[in-house]
Order: sequence, then structure tokens, then C-alpha cells
Amino acid sequence: MTYDVHRIREDFPVLGRVVNGHPLAYLDSANTSQKPNQVVTAVAEHYLLHNANVARAMHTLGAEATAAFEGARAKVAAFIGVSPAEVVFTKNASEALNLAAHTLGQHLRLGPGDEIVVSVLEHHSNIVPWQLLCERSGATLRWFDTTAGGQLDLEKARAEELVNDRTRIVAVAAVSNVLGTVTPMGEIAAWAHQHGALVVADASQAAPHLAAAGALFGEPAPDVIAFTGHKMLGPTGIGVLSANYELLEQLPPFLGGGEMIEVVRMSGSTYAPPPHRFEAGTPPIAQAVGLGAAVDYLQGVGLGEIAAYERQLVAHALEVLTQVDGLRLLGPLAPPRGGTFSFTLHTADGLECHPHDVMQLLDGQGIAVRGGHHCARPLHERLGIQASTRASVYLYNTVAEIDRLGAALAYVRDFFGGSK
Repeated sequence: MTYDVHRIREDFPVLGRVVNGHPLAYLDSANTSQKPNQVVTAVAEHYLLHNANVARAMHTLGAEATAAFEGARAKVAAFIGVSPAEVVFTKNASEALNLAAHTLGQHLRLGPGDEIVVSVLEHHSNIVPWQLLCERSGATLRWFDTTAGGQLDLEKARAEELVNDRTRIVAVAAVSNVLGTVTPMGEIAAWAHQHGALVVADASQAAPHLAAAGALFGEPAPDVIAFTGHKMLGPTGIGVLSANYELLEQLPPFLGGGEMIEVVRMSGSTYAPPPHRFEAGTPPIAQAVGLGAAVDYLQGVGLGEIAAYERQLVAHALEVLTQVDGLRLLGPLAPPRGGTFSFTLHTADGLECHPHDVMQLLDGQGIAVRGGHHCARPLHERLGIQASTRASVYLYNTVAEIDRLGAALAYVRDFFGGSK
């Protein structure tokens, strides 16, 4: 391989920081990724030279802003392999999933007797909107369990006929933000489609990584996907919902306001065609421009090259973490899996090190990770734990940083409990 991670790191000034007297090892990209100079520059140049509202102002700046905004839509569409008209910009993945829940619930006329299926490994953003929909409609929420190895328990689900003719929507994460589990989206979609159900994929942890490998979903593809920009080098404040255009045409508006309308009269209104029907008011213009620049950056490095490099990081992280005495790694212990590694840590005497303490001691050595339940409390309850520590890798991380993490975790363990 000719992947030059050290050259890539030069595009991320924050990676050159010294934190608490140590070089920063940023291992929290599953929470939010760092931003390269190219993305920051694109956002700054938009505000400094091209700032105007889109689709309204007919002057030069307005035309430039509109072209940049719609150009970003085209870049994102090409990245995930759809048409620009099938890309709706939101402020984040949570809003995209709420949009899906509200509009699909109305479109399908959900009511008592209907069922929605999620999984126990979901982020709260792919649980709560469906719970709210069930409360509004009287539908029933059901969910996939997980196996001891952190995979969706499809065998149990089939035995229980979890997906059946009452199922109207199946909503699952393409990759778990806690376990790194890669969901068999194609198999689930095929099962759901056999029963006439629509499939929604939370791709927030998949789009930054598996899209690069050309294996984002499998076949058949889900009907609706949602993801966020800030985990794939883009700015915060920008998310994406994408669906087949024919489905989008049938969905009602989510929010009302400017730009999503066709004609407004006091007696009633008609609505713009997708995607603008779902983008009420002034959209996140500069954020979309930044996301377009992030897509350019990823494609410039090389999507296949990034995927291959990340596979090396994942393999090395599995080797290092499974050799730390007292560490229990959650989720799959071998590839294929995402680059997210959640774990618990115990001293030689069996005392559990609280994830917040682990996080703070690691930060004292310049290593940034996350401690908590990672917006996935039901999964932690299913695993029989209150919280975990999570490290995650991305295209700018190095093998040396993973080695630092392994050594630092051994230090943390001994700090709290020593050795027998």
C-alpha cells in the first residue's frame, strides 16, 4: 500500500496538538471526526465571499450560494450512489430519522395492529422517534435481540417471526455505534420486503467507512437511509436523508415554511417536489458546502485506499485490546466489524474501573476516548453493564496511537488496582 497517513495528518492541524503534555491521540471519531483544512477553508470561503440565501436572491451572490448548495447535494448523491433529487439535507441524522418516522407514519396510516421493528443495539436517535410514532398511532414496537457475540440474533428473530405481515417499518443501524457490529442489511431488507415492510437504515457509523469499501448496505438496499456529516470530516449541523424518489413523492411535508411550498393561499397550500418539500426555511447552506468538501477530500484520498487502511487499523486494535489483562471487549472479536471498540476494564482484584475515570486518566496522557452509554442505554442494559469506554479509529489514526492506547489502559488498570 502507498497510503501515507502522515501526509494525511498534515491536513488536520488539531492532530499536532499537545494535550496535557502528550501528543494528542484522537480516538473519538465515532463521536465526531476531525476536520481537514480543506473543509474549514471551504466553509470560510463561502461565508467570506459567497454568502447569500439560496433559491431566493437573484443577484450574483445568490446564484453562487445556490450553485454551491446544490453542488454539495450532487456530491453527496454521487457518494452514496443516488440522484441529487433523492438527497434531503437536514441538520443531523436525528432530524433525518425523525423526518422518516413522522412522514412514513402518515403515509402508511399506521394504527393499532401495525408493528415497527428496531434493534436493541440502536442509538437513541433510532429508537425514540419510533417510540413516539407508536404512541401517536397505536402501533407496536418490537426489536431484534443480539447474540453473545454482539451480532443481531436473526435466528431468534426468525423463530419468533419478528418480521411478519403486520410489520410496516424495520429501522436498524447499518453499523453499531457501540459494538462495531456490521448489520446484514441486505438480508434484513429482503426479509422485510417479503412482507411489504419499508426499511430504514441509520448509516451514521457506516457512511464514513463502509461506503468507501463499496459495501454500505448490500442488496436489496434499504428504502430510506439517514446519516450525519460531522462523523465523515464534515461540519456539524448537516445531515442527510435519502430515499427512492417515488417514495419521497408520496411522503407529506415534515416542517412547514419557506421554500418547501409551491403555492400558498389562505385557503390552503401546495408543496414543492422532493427534495425541497422537506427543507423548510433557510437550510444549512455553509454546512452543506463543507460536507461537499468533505466528500471531495475522501474521494481525493481514495475510498478504497481508506477502507483498506482502516481494515489494518481494526485488525491491529483487536490484537492490542484483546491482550490487555482485565479488558472485556464488547462486540465482534474479529473482522468484519467497524472501527469502534467499546470495552470494560477491571483491575487484578476484579474491581471495575468506571468508564469516566478511564476516560479522564487517558485524557491525562493525551488520548481522547469516550466514556458512558454512548446514547445506547438499552444495549448496555442488555449487556448487563451500566456504561463502557469507547475508542474509535478513522483515516488519520496510526498504529502507534493504538499501541499508546493499549499501554495506557494497562497503566489505568494498575493505577486503580495494582497487580496480585
